[in-house]
Amino acid sequence: MTLAMDIPALQAFMQTAFPQVADDFRIERLDPEALTVRMAIADRHLRPGGTVSGPSMFALADVAIYLAVLARIGPVALAVTTNCSIDFLRKPEAGRDLLAEARLLKLGRVLAVGDVLLRSEGSEAVVARAGLTYSIPPR
Repeated sequence: MTLAMDIPALQAFMQTAFPQVADDFRIERLDPEALTVRMAIADRHLRPGGTVSGPSMFALADVAIYLAVLARIGPVALAVTTNCSIDFLRKPEAGRDLLAEARLLKLGRVLAVGDVLLRSEGSEAVVARAGLTYSIPPR
């Protein structure tokens, strides 16, 4: 499988298309099989009790699959989430960034389907698992 965008191109795209949140996410690894994205956890991502909020974990999973899709098809800004199911499995470790490993299961002309595993930095324990479907607009 070939890649249409590399890490610098994906990061530049995020800065241009989503400057309001681009700095929250950093691509750590990209290969034809998977993409890993880091979310730098700050106070705005926390909920009472000092854990990362569900909406923040959803955002990380969503961005990870979005970037995995774009890495394969190129800069298609209007690819959009059509479905997401997320299982919150355990509390993320306090004071640590979150890492999302995204894998595309199917990439068609119209739909892309993928899975994301979220972990606290330095831990192998999965804190959340998400399945997402993206709609790819006609070119």
